[in-house]
Amino acid sequence: MVIKHGERSATTAAPLAGALRDAIMRLNRRLRQARPVGDLTMSQISALTTLGLAGVLSPRELAEQERVQPPTMTRIVAKLEDRGLVQRTPHPTDGRQVVLSATEAGRAAVVEHRRAGDAWLAQALGDLPEHDRETLRRAADLLDKIARGTPGQQRN
Repeated sequence: MVIKHGERSATTAAPLAGALRDAIMRLNRRLRQARPVGDLTMSQISALTTLGLAGVLSPRELAEQERVQPPTMTRIVAKLEDRGLVQRTPHPTDGRQVVLSATEAGRAAVVEHRRAGDAWLAQALGDLPEHDRETLRRAADLLDKIARGTPGQQRN
């Protein structure tokens, strides 16, 4: 059996992949714990963030982007709507449908959620020596490239 260079690289990178996945999951868990108690669920924050980025989406489009079933998104949106964080408006071209958008309060909730996580992470990073923070700056850039699907390309 002949192993191509890319296959060999993927095989040797497998332990690193597992270590990174585990570290990212633990970091994500800690960031979730940094949010204010009694605040929105991660599903609600994610939906609000998606709406904030997209502007307006139909409930089905939002469910597709969040990768959840429409009935699940209906429940999420109903809770956000009850709190005044999402609003429904008639679809501009199809009177049978509605579109969703984050309200000003919804956008503020996302900003506050991010602020709380950023504050916790900034404190943790501040405790590290500068050379470790520089390593993490480079790692953040590489992780961003991987997430965007461009790990081998130079970023401008």
